[in-house]
Amino acid sequence: MKRVSSPNVFSTTATTTLLTSPYRPPDKGNCRSNNVKVMGNKKAGVHGNVADYHVFNGGVHSGKPSFMKWTLNDVVNVVRSHRIPCVFAVGLVFFMYVEYTIRMVPHSSPPLDWGFLLTRSFHRALASRPLLNTVLAALNTVFVLMQTVYIVWAWVIEGRPRATISALFMFTCRGILGCSTQLPLPQEFLGSGVDFPVGNVSFFLFFSGHVAGAVIASLDMRRMQRRGMAWLFDILNVLQSLRLLATRGHYTIDLAVGLGAGILFDFLAGKYEQSKTTKTSTFSRSMKEIC
Repeated sequence: MKRVSSPNVFSTTATTTLLTSPYRPPDKGNCRSNNVKVMGNKKAGVHGNVADYHVFNGGVHSGKPSFMKWTLNDVVNVVRSHRIPCVFAVGLVFFMYVEYTIRMVPHSSPPLDWGFLLTRSFHRALASRPLLNTVLAALNTVFVLMQTVYIVWAWVIEGRPRATISALFMFTCRGILGCSTQLPLPQEFLGSGVDFPVGNVSFFLFFSGHVAGAVIASLDMRRMQRRGMAWLFDILNVLQSLRLLATRGHYTIDLAVGLGAGILFDFLAGKYEQSKTTKTSTFSRSMKEIC
């Protein structure tokens, strides 16, 4: 019987006892693993209470269900220490009520979009002033070109491909989703020959590549401590979103998902880069050992 020290699941160091021989990886041939039982000493749990825990083959098991150890102080501490999840819990209950009582939009009616309702006056101004609509569309196209130039510049000139990889991930996923569900063009859509994509061609509504591309560029700027440029892109992105709603070029959900998509694919591109860097480092070390 051998005693070793290992970190437990609560980020503290505990002395554990291996009741069988030291653990070996499972046999790939028959997919069997050693029956290893690791017993830990008493430690404070998530809610501050003390409990014994046992680890069986990598899983955590406690003698009693967690909720049976909760006290009134635990509940109070959850509300004090985890306010954001508590707010989300209230939101869950509220929107469950809204979902089960809301009136569905008839199939003969256009979609209900609060972004369209909030930008009605802006929409009327653009509809009555075609020149203003064209000028704003041209400025928006310039902003899209700014995003593109920055993302390509970061790769080609500065040698940092993360933003480019993120954009490739994002636009590919956008194309798949855009083909999977083709939303109807809003009835009050105000097109322009200078809007991106230029030429009044067809485009995917879900989700907004305009917004996602700006988010990807802004996140890269922040990584490089170019905070002034990042804030400029964020402000232009907000103005762009207002214009897209006013011209009915996108639904509100397209813009919201575009924001999340930019963050998500930037994160995934970072993970991709990290995996490649790790593999390259491992390969380099192996070659040095061989030489």
